[in-house]
Amino acid sequence: MKRKSWLVLMALVMAFGTLLAACGSGSSNTGTSGESGDGTTAAAQDLHINMSAEPPTFDPAQAKDSQTNTALRLMYEGLTRPGTDGNPVPGVAEKWDVSEDGLKYTFHLRDNAQWSNGEPVTAKDFAYAWERVLSPKTTPASEYAYQLYYIKNGQEFNEGKVKDFADVGVKVVDDKTLEVTLANPTSYWLGLTSFYTYYPVNQKNVEANPQWASKADTMITNGAFNLTTWTTGQELAWTKNAKYWDASSIKLNTITSSLVNSGATEFSSYQSGQLDYAGAPTGEIPTDQIPAAKQQYPDQFQAKGIASTYYYLFNVKEKPFNNLKIRQAFSMAINRQAIVDNVTLGGQIPAYGYVPPGIKGNNEEFRTEYKDSYFTEDAAKAKQLLAEGMKEEGYTTLPEITLIYNSSEAHQKIALAIADMWKNNLGVSVKTQNQEWSVFLDNRQSGNYQIARAGWTADYNDPMTFLDMWMTGNGNNDAKYSNPEYDKLLKDAQATQDNAKRMDDMSKAEKILVQDDMAMMPIYYYTSVSLVKPNLKGIFVDFSGAIDFTRAYFQ
Repeated sequence: MKRKSWLVLMALVMAFGTLLAACGSGSSNTGTSGESGDGTTAAAQDLHINMSAEPPTFDPAQAKDSQTNTALRLMYEGLTRPGTDGNPVPGVAEKWDVSEDGLKYTFHLRDNAQWSNGEPVTAKDFAYAWERVLSPKTTPASEYAYQLYYIKNGQEFNEGKVKDFADVGVKVVDDKTLEVTLANPTSYWLGLTSFYTYYPVNQKNVEANPQWASKADTMITNGAFNLTTWTTGQELAWTKNAKYWDASSIKLNTITSSLVNSGATEFSSYQSGQLDYAGAPTGEIPTDQIPAAKQQYPDQFQAKGIASTYYYLFNVKEKPFNNLKIRQAFSMAINRQAIVDNVTLGGQIPAYGYVPPGIKGNNEEFRTEYKDSYFTEDAAKAKQLLAEGMKEEGYTTLPEITLIYNSSEAHQKIALAIADMWKNNLGVSVKTQNQEWSVFLDNRQSGNYQIARAGWTADYNDPMTFLDMWMTGNGNNDAKYSNPEYDKLLKDAQATQDNAKRMDDMSKAEKILVQDDMAMMPIYYYTSVSLVKPNLKGIFVDFSGAIDFTRAYFQ
């Protein structure tokens, strides 16, 4: 009786609180940023966001996830940075020259590019950072080292076949001139120089303190903002970097991020005015709240298709998913349309391939030129394949199976829905297990799983950004997948200048990955769902869904 009365009282309090929050939700966080009344920039420029997971690292050489990407974009700048039209624009390099054969790039760095400690950013800082990424002596090894394989002898140096970095296509001409020679002409390579693996690092700082990236006050960075507060598990805060070469274009004074892994809390904080931005890619709007959010905030709700894919990984080295037919059975036994209609609720597109819409092909989008009709959903056929696979492996019953995913309300709902489909359509019980972000990443990378949730976002606008990660030995190949024919197709695509042939080779490779070998289970192509305060301007979300807050401001 007493417990029931208390619950009724709490329900009334929460309902009244929600009403008040809804009534006041149109304003930004009071006292930190406000409307000036004439459309000019507001006097206070303090942005409040939430990140659902703490970045596992602040070292560009070790970065590998979307949360770290968001943080490092604030703190560092490469030779170029992403432009709002999707093309790279000058960053630390104010200009560059490209040879007629497309192999040699000569970058001219800005005279006023500085580190946060006032030292000049030089060509040596880039060469040192890239050598550090590629060096086989770097511990732990950079999982994204392959992004520098486009550079002449980059792969050979990383694999220990070339011993001297002087033989790699990176030459420091002088402090302000960097010359880069590629292994093959690569039309999209310039865009990669804005990616975090290509960021410079301060050599003296890195070598003086091996733990330089573990504390806010020991980091020396060259981007628009400095990390000034890092309270583990609670808060990150960045302050405008007065030493940044383009500081006059940066209007925000501070960016403060809570670290809360709850979509419900994030949405509530947005409603109450504590957050100016909520949702992807830093956090999430709870799936069951998306219809309400869209109705309540029609002018603040944003949903856009992005070049990103949500999928499950099969560990092809672990039983029972070392068997192709069992992998096929699990992939064919789910209903993707039901998942996006009833669970995710964000307008996602069911996926039957790996490369998402929005990625360039030869003349049109790759997904338009090559349809993702690699398999169909068929519960009866799936059950038959499962039986055949079990017979091949000598199973009378399947081994215990666990699906792991990083802690998130959305991932949990998807996992439970899919596990239910496997139970109903295959008669298989699968245990679902949530894990903290960094633990999850470590387990997935080390192969300590059977099925794992995964998502991949484009690093540049070409199908290769999705396909090369599955090559044998790639640092991001968490499925431990290997197929010589697949590797050859992608190496051929990397070597040719014939774009039509490139696309055809990559389509054949995708067919091997998704249809012939079923090394992964595509589920849907992402949309990015977010809420943005009406007076918050200048946020840039690129084609991949990656976000850049550096040029944001309040009006």
